[in-house]
Amino acid sequence: MSAAAYRRWGVALAVAGTLVFSFRPILVKLIYITYPASAVTVLFLRMAISLPFFLVVAWWLRHDEPRLTRRDWAALIALGFIGYYAASFLDMLGLKYVGAGVGRLILYLYPTLVLLISFVFLHRKPTPRQLGALVMTYAGVTLILASQAHGGAEGRLFVLGAMLVFGSSLFYATYLVASAELVKRVGSMRFTAYSMAVATLPAVVQFFALEPLSALDLPGRIWFYAFLLGTFCTVLPLFIQAEALKRIGATEFALIGALGPLSVAVTSALGLDEHFTLFQAFGGALIILGVLLVSLKRN
Repeated sequence: MSAAAYRRWGVALAVAGTLVFSFRPILVKLIYITYPASAVTVLFLRMAISLPFFLVVAWWLRHDEPRLTRRDWAALIALGFIGYYAASFLDMLGLKYVGAGVGRLILYLYPTLVLLISFVFLHRKPTPRQLGALVMTYAGVTLILASQAHGGAEGRLFVLGAMLVFGSSLFYATYLVASAELVKRVGSMRFTAYSMAVATLPAVVQFFALEPLSALDLPGRIWFYAFLLGTFCTVLPLFIQAEALKRIGATEFALIGALGPLSVAVTSALGLDEHFTLFQAFGGALIILGVLLVSLKRN
């Protein structure tokens, strides 16, 4: 395969992975709308359904080098807990109170949080362009929150949901910063399979500790949504995006990733009848532009 064809396939995979992954909040909202399932149950279903696929990949890659040490396993467990269990759980809790489109815009803040975490803990000073991008991004967040965070119980619940999704973004950003070296050493496919597999355990323990078994007595439509959530919107995009990242690199991948919140905003407005105001659209545009300025490197 020529270099041009290799890159074209990388771009196609990045677009496909981003669009497929963006259906995840839509499915979560459909579950909440269709049946009063808890976030604990939804997360359990997602993780349990996806687990066999990650176990198969982990078994397939078990002989890859380098061999994992005890320290590597400890790091995998901690990172899986932060990046896949905690971040996912906060996101699903937040989606109970905010729309899928607004939720994706807030979650999309993670590159700016990576920049801030790197500055605080790794002493990587941001450039003037990045500082301007941060101001632009959080001005967009302020517009979105101000447009809906009015008085009353509904406004307070919206703010709570936004804070939960922001917490999810913060956990995911922490995971990205902390996992960078380990991913390079063990490989993205193996790292993803192992960390997702170990992240299933806290989701399972949480479910059996907090929910009765009758919580799994769900309508057939909910099981269908949960199956799509665990396979089509979890397993498939994670491995597609890992391959795309290898082919085109983080810079172009960040640009294509902007399709995610845009597609969710359009789909949720059309399919879920979510209200998306002009202020929210303008705030979302500021967030996306600011994140791209943070993510894209100057040549």
